[in-house]
Amino acid sequence: MCIGSVYCILFHWSSLSFMPPSLFPDLPDHSRLWVYTAAEPLSRAVQADLIERLQAFMDDWTSHQRPVRARATIQDDRFVMLAATVDDGDVSGCGIDASVNAIDDAAGNLDVRWAGPLDVIYRDSNGKVDIVSRASFRELIANGAVTEETHVFDPSLTTLAELRKGQFEQQAADAWHGRVFQIPSAA
Repeated sequence: MCIGSVYCILFHWSSLSFMPPSLFPDLPDHSRLWVYTAAEPLSRAVQADLIERLQAFMDDWTSHQRPVRARATIQDDRFVMLAATVDDGDVSGCGIDASVNAIDDAAGNLDVRWAGPLDVIYRDSNGKVDIVSRASFRELIANGAVTEETHVFDPSLTTLAELRKGQFEQQAADAWHGRVFQIPSAA
């Protein structure tokens, strides 16, 4: 579903375990990526409104008077992904600040709250995306609700290449979560 001009792409996957290489096909792998995680699932109406507001920003986004080519998508009713590139350089710090302000303004106007930077995001046994504190995640590991096969998310990715390589959603054993939380083997 797309709202607005050609710059907007809105996808919704309910249980996708990898990112297809065709995501944002007109942007190069080196494009910058920002992932914002909503603290609660976003309704279809809020998703459409959020993308529409971001589209208005992306249509006029510049970095040192150079046009920024950008796309936005929402995955799993939670993840707002913004990818951007400048054809003859990088998005400047001022350009990045402008995007952060646009995202925060749009979210604030729609009462969207973002998850905290230390929260852990994972897919529960029913396939639902859930967000918990690190302490709660450790408890889930201890009681066996989270295993090395549990899918976890890494919203700290910074390039489209990382997203396309499947580094956003992985089994815990293959992600930093397995090492940091010392998730035991299921065997």
